[in-house]
Amino acid sequence: MTANGARDDRAGELDARTDGEDGPAATKDGEGAPAEPDERARRLAAARGAKLILARPPMGLTLAERLSDLAAGAAGVADMEQLGDMYGDGVVADLEDEVARLLGKEDAVFFPTGTMAQQVALRCWAGRTGNATVALHPRSHPEVHEGGALSVVSGLRTVHPTDEPRSPTADEVRDFEEPFGTLMLELPLREAGYVLPTWEELTDVVAAARERDAVVHFDGARLWECTTHFGRPLTEIAALADSVYVSFYKSLEGIAGAALAGPRSLTEEARAWRHRYGGLMFQQFPTAVSALLGLKRVLPRLPEYVAHARVVADALRDGLTASKVPWSRVHPDPPHTHQFQVWLPYPPEVLNEATVAQSEETGTQLFWRWFPDGPPGLSVTEVTVNGPGLAWTAEDVREATEEFARRLP
Repeated sequence: MTANGARDDRAGELDARTDGEDGPAATKDGEGAPAEPDERARRLAAARGAKLILARPPMGLTLAERLSDLAAGAAGVADMEQLGDMYGDGVVADLEDEVARLLGKEDAVFFPTGTMAQQVALRCWAGRTGNATVALHPRSHPEVHEGGALSVVSGLRTVHPTDEPRSPTADEVRDFEEPFGTLMLELPLREAGYVLPTWEELTDVVAAARERDAVVHFDGARLWECTTHFGRPLTEIAALADSVYVSFYKSLEGIAGAALAGPRSLTEEARAWRHRYGGLMFQQFPTAVSALLGLKRVLPRLPEYVAHARVVADALRDGLTASKVPWSRVHPDPPHTHQFQVWLPYPPEVLNEATVAQSEETGTQLFWRWFPDGPPGLSVTEVTVNGPGLAWTAEDVREATEEFARRLP
């Protein structure tokens, strides 16, 4: 498994490398000596105090802030006189209808997590095709961040048409040496740098799967922001797949939750499996309302975020070049979505200290958290540009980058 794969995919919109989640807070050791400072708490405090930040992580908000925002916006997306939901009716059903409409699918079913949604989708397709083998990328979410759940819990087998840091090509799918029942495509492929194929490449690979009598499932956790790159509406993108999973928190800033969209015969079966997997919760109205708020507030702004991410990426590259950093890379260049990677030739502890110190001392938070990846001494971070990032000019980014570089050895 790659260094990326060794990391858990934990809570927050900017999960894993960008959510700042370190796991449990530090405690004293067995001898009673003071523990290392809680680096996560320090990062979050610095982010809360930052005047300039490219994306404010939701786990940096207090409970009062999140609940107040939810209460203030609820009347704009839900009928406040209706009764609370029970086992998926009410506002949860309203959310399902809205997702189905946005994706142009016959129906959609709400799930508490994307991991559950995708297991159920792929399990249902395996039963329908009679083939429990799923073709996907080795750096896709189920292979990297779900603890082997597809095989351990759902009895599925995975194969990899390619291990290149991109989506598989039509030829790789068409010429793969063994049968598979489902082709799963993660759009964008997060671990490779939020990369997307071209529209022609995507349509060709879907057609190649059809030639092999395989169904196509999109891991569309971040599908919402793909319209700019493809130059197509969500309905046209989703129409290529037999089923689509989408997330409500990764880009839409919701509390949690996901949806699986597809033909009604599939979603009805998925509801049965959701119950078996323990996903039929008594009430889910806070999560459903937050998802509807994300669809109303954030979804229309995603093209703007993508466009500005390209401005930020250009300025970052220019700032690193002007600072004479020995080597750096912005990837992909230009970004395919509003998220991209930056690579630098320093250990993560050096870069993390520079990141937090810059935020604490200047009120400008340029990066979030760095991780080792590739050869020793090389680190990667993920940059997300959303609402707060729109306030940055290209000159702001260049100045912040040069200030960051001055803190490096």
